[in-house]
Formats: sequence, structure tokens, C-alpha cells
Amino acid sequence: MSITGVARVDPRTKDLVKRLKPGEIAVINHRDLDRVAGEGLAAAQVSAVINASPAISGRYPNGGPKRVAEAGIAMVDAVGTAIMSELSDGDTITIEDGRILRDGVEICRGEMLDLEQVEAKMELARDAIGNELESFAVNTLEYVEKEARLLFEPIVVPEIRTKFERRHVLIVVRGHDYKEDLRALRTYIVEFHPILVGVDGGADALLDMKFTPDMIIGDFDSLSERAWNCGAELVHHVHPDGRAPGREELQEQGLPYKEFIIEGTSEDAAMLLAYECRAELIVAVGTHATMVEFLDKGRAGMSSTFLTRLRLGPMLIDAKGVSQLYQGRVRRRDILLLVAAALLVILAVAVVSDSLQLLLRTVWLDLRDIFYSLTGRLS
Repeated sequence: MSITGVARVDPRTKDLVKRLKPGEIAVINHRDLDRVAGEGLAAAQVSAVINASPAISGRYPNGGPKRVAEAGIAMVDAVGTAIMSELSDGDTITIEDGRILRDGVEICRGEMLDLEQVEAKMELARDAIGNELESFAVNTLEYVEKEARLLFEPIVVPEIRTKFERRHVLIVVRGHDYKEDLRALRTYIVEFHPILVGVDGGADALLDMKFTPDMIIGDFDSLSERAWNCGAELVHHVHPDGRAPGREELQEQGLPYKEFIIEGTSEDAAMLLAYECRAELIVAVGTHATMVEFLDKGRAGMSSTFLTRLRLGPMLIDAKGVSQLYQGRVRRRDILLLVAAALLVILAVAVVSDSLQLLLRTVWLDLRDIFYSLTGRLS
């Protein structure tokens, strides 16, 4: 098998998918390719994916490679990190049985992965997940005591313009099935008009559905240009130790923003901000709640999320998987009833409307004349 195309090179997969075009070859450095990134590559309709690192290391059953393989996209795995500097964005390259060629010269090679091989590697990862689960649990418990003090002490909320008090709040995060679950909540959004909060790339999911977020919170490492300029209030998540990823990007944009200093993930920060501002109900879409989801995010534990959910209690409704609960179907009986109802309305209007009766009588006479004319010619 030989594939030739333009290479697009970026070590950050979530940045690369924004500029990929169908038929191009994605060159990434993504160990344990996560499910959301895999779905992004599949949606971009690339012809192939070259990964400098192992897409499935065997630590846990990450879902990204399967999403790529199911889309029929060729994968060349673990070619080595040198490719990230060897190739330039826009180079034309050829893939031949795992070999990467430029101008006919081999620059590296890796393992070709198809769906069958991906599933075999995933099965091995599932068998070995016990060790990873033990490590994940230990890390979670280790940090619970440390982060509990930070999360349960009084929280200083920045002065924001968004009014949460006595309102429903919908928080959207780029997580597993977040787009499907958000679509399933369209009726809820239209009827209840909740405050819409996008956590980083979650803002783009709202914009894709023609909803404008009221607030965007996070480290702003994955926002599109339209999200930057959609008019939402910007809140930068800053850690108590001073870590503030994304501050340079915010300052380069020159847009006003507030800082919210709190421990945990950006989705934790969004929930706690809504909670402290006395929201009536918090509905979360795409949030991370399982070990696999946290490992996909590169986090070795989930202490802050556990403590955040403990603090919010029944105020939080996790809408994860809501799209799979019920999928409405249009039954044939409903269609027939609708058609019958429409015919009854037309009949009722015809009975009481003189002008409509005249129109129908005229159409009938014209049809009768045409029929007689045709039958007369035939005879």
C-alpha cells in the first residue's frame, strides 16, 4: 500500500486537527492517543496518521487509535521523535509499508496499524489495566488530603459580569461523547435558557450548535478564533502555586479577562465558580469521571474532581451518556395521523370557504375536459 500526501506536523494533536484538510497526512507525537483526539483526526478525513510515539503503550485501553482505524485511516506507529524535526510542515511524503519517504529517500519507518492490530493491542491493555488502576487509586488518595484543604477552604470569586444566581448552568467540556450529549440537550437549552459555560474547547462545541457561550473558562490552549471573538466573558483558571498556563495567549489576544485562583482541573473550576455564585442547578456535559478519561487527559489521579463533586452534591447533574438513553423515532402511525389531520383541515376549510370551493370545482372541470378530450381522440 502506498499513500502520498502533504504532511502537517504538530506535536499537539488538538491544535493540528483545527488546520488539517481532507487527504493530508497528520504527523503527531502523541503517546496513548486519546479518544477525543482520535475522533478529531477521523473527522478531519486525513489519508494517514504518522505517530512519533506509540499510539497504544499498553498502560490502559485508550480509545483514540480505534476511532482512527474505524474511519479507514492508515496509521504508522512509533516512528521515533526525530521525524518531528526532520519533516517540515507542507512537505510531500509517501508511505510504503511503514516506510516514510521524502523525494524517494527513506527518513524513518514504523509499524503499520490496522483495526485488527489495534483491537489486539487494546485487548492486551485491558488485561494489564489492574496495575494502572492500583497506581491511579494510590495517586488519588495521596492528593486527596492535600487538595481537600484547598478545595474546602473559602473560595475567592472574581468580580464577573455573568449572573449565575438562581439560574441553571450548562458546563461543556471536551470529553467522551460530548458533542452527542450536547445535541441531546438542545431542547433543554432552548426551553430553560441556562447560562452556557464552555471549558476551553467546549466553547466551540456550543458555537457549532449555534449557541453562544456566556462564559469561557480554562487555560485557553485550544480555543478557535471564533471562540475568542464570540463575546463570551473570559475567566482564566490559575493554580494557587502560581501556575497559569495560557496567560501569554490571553495577553496576546488583548481581550479583557478575569483570573480565578483554585486548585484542580478547569472543569472543576467551572463547577465551583457556578456553585459559589449560587447557581440553582449545574448540568455538566463531557466531564471526566473515569480512570480511562483521566489517563486520556494525562492525569494520574482524580482527587480534585472527587472532592469537587462531593462539595456540589445534588446540585450537580452529570449528563454524560444522555444521548444513549433515548433516541427518538418517527413511527409510521404518527406520520399517517399527521397526514390525516392535514387532510381534515383542508376538507374543513373547503367546506366553509366559497372561494376554495370555486377553485376546486374549476380544477375538477378542467380535469374532466382533459379526460373527455383524450378519450374522444382515442375512440
